[in-house]
Amino acid sequence: MLQTIVHAVVLGFGLILPVGVQNVFVFNQGASQRSYFGALPVILTASLCDTFLILAAVFGVSLIVLTFSWLQAALYGIGCLFLLYMGWVLWHSKPSTASSSQQMEVRQPKKQILFAASVSLLNPHAILDTVGVIGTNSLNYAGGEKWVFLISIVCVSWLWFFGLAFAGRLVGKHDTSGRFITRLNKVSACMIWGVAVYMGLHFV
Repeated sequence: MLQTIVHAVVLGFGLILPVGVQNVFVFNQGASQRSYFGALPVILTASLCDTFLILAAVFGVSLIVLTFSWLQAALYGIGCLFLLYMGWVLWHSKPSTASSSQQMEVRQPKKQILFAASVSLLNPHAILDTVGVIGTNSLNYAGGEKWVFLISIVCVSWLWFFGLAFAGRLVGKHDTSGRFITRLNKVSACMIWGVAVYMGLHFV
């Protein structure tokens, strides 16, 4: 049982640690919100989306995406459009030190949830990695061990996003001028646009 947990934890961190659009967005929101609780919509959405993908991978549901090529094309196309828009919003967003009329658009919970869901679920690479890596590794287990494997990876995901937003909050608190957040927004936008272009090329 311990070996199963260790396997799941190492695998979970191995997949989630690399800097990607999802991680950048969660960190960004942790840094730019007025309080840590302001980032909860993003944290919860990212965590729930990852949980859904992990469940789909372990129980084989997401293999449907690999079976139908038109579903993969749709994911690339829709994901590209969402990421282009999100990059535009982040590029033009203002840090929390700005006036109320210039506050970052992504402060609105509905937009936080929409953007967090888009970078989590409309990322074909994340889906394929989840299916290919977590789904394949889960085949080593059955019954109770499979549930231990599943729950362990889900816990890693939730702990990571809560911790990532908290790290962003610590950085944001020391950024009294708002310059760091502004630069982070620009970097985030460029990364997001880069992924959007890559996805657009795959769609075409």
